[in-house]
Amino acid sequence: MDFNQVLEKCGNFGRYQWVLLMLYGCTNILSSMHYFSQTLISFTPEHWCYHPQLANKSFEDIDKIYRQFTKPHCTLLEKFDEESGIAVPAKDGGECREWFYRRQDGYESITTELNWVCDDAFRNAVGQSFYYVGAVVGTIGFGCLADRIGRLPALLMTTMTGALGDFLTSFVGNVTFYAISRFISGLSTDTFYMLMFILVFEYLSPKKRTFGLNIVPAFCYCTGLMLSPWFALWVQTWRKYLLVASVPALLVLTYPLLACESANWLLTRRKYERAVKCLKHVAKFNGRQVEEKVFEEFVKFYKQKIEVEDEKLKSSNDTFWRMFRTPRLRKFTIILLVKSGIVTMAFDIISRNMEGLGSSPFKLFSYTAISSIPGGLTIIAFQNIIGRKGMASLSLLVGGIITAITGFLIAFMDAKSNFVLLGIMVGLGRYGAVVAHDAEVQYCAEIIPTSVRGRGVANIHVVGYACSFLNSYVIYLATFYRPLPAIFISSIMFMGAALCLCLPETLNTKLPETLSDGEVFGLDQKWYYFPCWSRNRKNSKMSTHL
Repeated sequence: MDFNQVLEKCGNFGRYQWVLLMLYGCTNILSSMHYFSQTLISFTPEHWCYHPQLANKSFEDIDKIYRQFTKPHCTLLEKFDEESGIAVPAKDGGECREWFYRRQDGYESITTELNWVCDDAFRNAVGQSFYYVGAVVGTIGFGCLADRIGRLPALLMTTMTGALGDFLTSFVGNVTFYAISRFISGLSTDTFYMLMFILVFEYLSPKKRTFGLNIVPAFCYCTGLMLSPWFALWVQTWRKYLLVASVPALLVLTYPLLACESANWLLTRRKYERAVKCLKHVAKFNGRQVEEKVFEEFVKFYKQKIEVEDEKLKSSNDTFWRMFRTPRLRKFTIILLVKSGIVTMAFDIISRNMEGLGSSPFKLFSYTAISSIPGGLTIIAFQNIIGRKGMASLSLLVGGIITAITGFLIAFMDAKSNFVLLGIMVGLGRYGAVVAHDAEVQYCAEIIPTSVRGRGVANIHVVGYACSFLNSYVIYLATFYRPLPAIFISSIMFMGAALCLCLPETLNTKLPETLSDGEVFGLDQKWYYFPCWSRNRKNSKMSTHL
């Protein structure tokens, strides 16, 4: 009697599962606040070099005076003639030491407090990039720890680590300590969410997983994103916001009182008594009565199964690195690695690049975050119709087109007078990025053979986060030319859409179990094969014969 059969007797969609979904929703809210805290603390408002003669003027007047220069935000003035309205720049170029800041609703960000603008704008990019270095290290480190000590203890440790990083960041005053604290914060970025995902996945009915693993994150992650900017405006400073984002993580300490350890993990560690104890807890919580004989058969089944798997493992030579030895599998692996980097970078940069669009970046970030909901619903509605390849390629193509159009609109339109249009385009861009991100996760897991799926997905995921190290520098390109980040992201999204066409379709097919299966998987498929088209052709032929 396997795990799913026993879980069904104990209840696979009862009160216990609803509690897990509640905790999963809480984790999604905390995760979104944690991940995008780096965006909210570093918003850079409009700014101009300080000059005492302009101290009493309005921001509109200051903007008109500086607009005549090629670098309006970073040009130091020697003098300003009130009568003629002529501003004379410093002869030697000079260097700004102080700025006028047009703060959004009075919010003090790290860039305004520490004057990380103009020649020092790179400091924020350097500090933020270490967040992604931490994400790579944390994904590997806490992933290994979860395999050794269990999912639940690792979840607590990684969550507290991320909260500690945010807490320490609130006290920094220079780029060195900023980079260190953001590195610590980044350690929890992926495992924080994924470990809770695993617990929900394993204890939830297979028929209800679509609801639990897509609907709940869509709404709860969206809730966290929409509320975070308002929390930042409420507390008024980036330091206090990090406290607001980190303190709620203490709620995770209550999880062990409500949730059990992963029974599947306990089985792999041969801790059969603890696995049975967890399942009995689930049954009791759900009000089910399960005979002791069921658990005895359950333990007997897994003891025999693990013995067989041990023998298979001894005779198997499949490893992740062996995926590079054969031509087709090597091609698939390289494409998945590149695509992971593209999707992760696009998702993050499109979500963070909110400045200079004619409206408050806080409000724009909050309002466009609602795109997470239709994004998740789109995956549920269409992925099983047009196929994995079609969804992955089309989402990147459409997202790239929207992002490119947005870049050109920024270049040739006045942002302030067209802020509604730009806001809509940003929201559509985030929608495309959400769909591409969600589609990539499942597609990747299905292409990689079962024998190396766990290690393969983890390694490809880590490469995506490693590429995110560049995100802050891509956003920094806007200091040279505002549309550059959008142009860069749209270009790589187009490349990703094309690369998807070189991958096999996995919908309604037997997935590869070994590396040898993976090498011949989809061998009879053309690059333009899509299940929806093939189905239409088949129906058309049947109609013709009739």
